[in-house]
Amino acid sequence: MTFINSLAELEALYGTPLETSTVKEIDRISPEYRAYIEASPFVTLATAGPEGLDCSPRGDRPGFVRVADEKTLLLPDRRGNNRIDSLRNILRDPRVALLFLLPGLGNTLRVNGRARLSIDPELLASFAVEEKPPRSVAVITVDAVYFQCARAVIRAELWNPARHLEKDSLPSPGQILASLSQQRIGGEEYDRTWADRARQTMW
Repeated sequence: MTFINSLAELEALYGTPLETSTVKEIDRISPEYRAYIEASPFVTLATAGPEGLDCSPRGDRPGFVRVADEKTLLLPDRRGNNRIDSLRNILRDPRVALLFLLPGLGNTLRVNGRARLSIDPELLASFAVEEKPPRSVAVITVDAVYFQCARAVIRAELWNPARHLEKDSLPSPGQILASLSQQRIGGEEYDRTWADRARQTMW
């Protein structure tokens, strides 16, 4: 295999980016970018820590990531698997990257910044759903915001229903757990009870 070993080689291969690729990046949340954030029900959160990198999906009702001001985002931590990989990373390295997806649209929105974890009672209460507040809220100071063009989503046909996979076309979570635990975890029971368990623990 032949590898790229320097920035000079990389830049020679890809050339100079167009103005449209650079002018879209700003250090604050513009009204246009705020509209994207408030319409998005899904974001991936990337963090880094001593053990390595983490990229975690976060989803909720559109606008669940709150724009506090043009330099600040508020991201509640809803119920999950309690691994807290992302939160652990933030405590040791505050740098974060967010990628917002918008169902039906090709463009995505990227945000880079630095996060701190708040457990302020009033802030937590303001994010309560069905009287259940998050355990913490990431307060993100924005360093860079820009939209990503639609090519990746178009190539993937991400929103095309004809490309949606059948439920049984891949191993189920229960089957994976049973296999990796050498059957200590009952896969069939895990899959059978998942829907009710998720409904009861959604918030």
